[in-house]
Amino acid sequence: MSGFNILKKTGPGIIVAATGLGAGDIVAASAAGAQAGTVLLWAVVFGGLLKYGLTEGIGRWQLATGTTLLEGWIEKLPKFFSWYFMVYMFLWTFMVAAAMMAACGLAAYAFFPALSVTQWGIIHALLALVIVWFGAYKALETAMKFFIGLMFLTVLYCAIRVMPDLRIIASGMFIPRVPEFGMAYVLSVIGGVGGSITIMSYGYWMREAGWKGKEMMSTMRWDLGIAYGLTALFGVAIIIVSAGVQPEVVSGNNMALAVADQLVPVMGETGKWVFLFGFWGAVFSSMIGVWHGVPFLFANFFIHYRKHTHLIETRGSISKSWAYRGYLVYLAILPMTLLRLERPVWIVIIYTITGAFFMPLLAALLLYMNNSRLWLESAANTWVSKSLLIACMLVFGYLLVVQVQAQF
Repeated sequence: MSGFNILKKTGPGIIVAATGLGAGDIVAASAAGAQAGTVLLWAVVFGGLLKYGLTEGIGRWQLATGTTLLEGWIEKLPKFFSWYFMVYMFLWTFMVAAAMMAACGLAAYAFFPALSVTQWGIIHALLALVIVWFGAYKALETAMKFFIGLMFLTVLYCAIRVMPDLRIIASGMFIPRVPEFGMAYVLSVIGGVGGSITIMSYGYWMREAGWKGKEMMSTMRWDLGIAYGLTALFGVAIIIVSAGVQPEVVSGNNMALAVADQLVPVMGETGKWVFLFGFWGAVFSSMIGVWHGVPFLFANFFIHYRKHTHLIETRGSISKSWAYRGYLVYLAILPMTLLRLERPVWIVIIYTITGAFFMPLLAALLLYMNNSRLWLESAANTWVSKSLLIACMLVFGYLLVVQVQAQF
């Protein structure tokens, strides 16, 4: 397959990249640049490689078995795993959707302060709901390609304007070093690149794009390679921008505003608004991707338990089913309450602990399930995929311990 045809066929990976790069990733990369300079560029690249390993395992399972990974959990594993995932997904939806609304509201408020951050957040949530409700997959893919182009053009432009000597960048990217903050900080940067539960949506976007069978393995890997290559490049650019301007605020969504303000002495007002426009594109595209992808998981779970049918074998898209649209409404509407109310401590604790378990558990399950030649035949894990999944288990397992300890 020629390079042109591969680029033409990419799409699900672009949606994963645009969805995974939300406000949290920008804040994490900005904090790394502000506190450690370009020393941790290698950690961002390594984080993108680990997420590639996880998502490739999800796509490989689906193409090799003809079932989604969630269906594999239901059929091949004890019920605990699929029910744990659904409980976590409901909590994740409630917390992360509210955070996305706040981030979108903050980005829009910077441009048009006539409305409050909360009002802008609600407007974005409803707009994303309408886009997903009435839009088809191809329209989503086109929109995501636009947004990811916007993100990269704006942020790379800012990075080039404040970029240090290329030898410094090469040193930070190819020579792994641990800053004085310690290894826990490094691992948090590695773990913060490119999404969490949203990577589970990749299989559903493959299905919407019509990708079925082992013959699509090569296309799937190119698709993800391009997507996570862009993800790593975006994280590198954010670190370079933040290291170049040294913002005073080094945590929270307000950090993006602090970075933008510090660009004014270097690039003028134009640089500030260009960066903020890229930040808005990142957080709103992430919202659209979550609104579109996560309801597939609930609908697949509900339909499989009720009818015992495999999604790949059914005709048409389930995006018009009441299960999909019901969860879409829950996702877009109910978390709005957290924009005005303080989050109850018990919800935060349960969400943090269940969420911390997800990534190392996902890596462990992919290592186990994709290792079976009975299930995947020739598509079973290679030593490369095993190495990536083991590295994911170690990194995210350590972050699990850190996050659980922080709650007690």
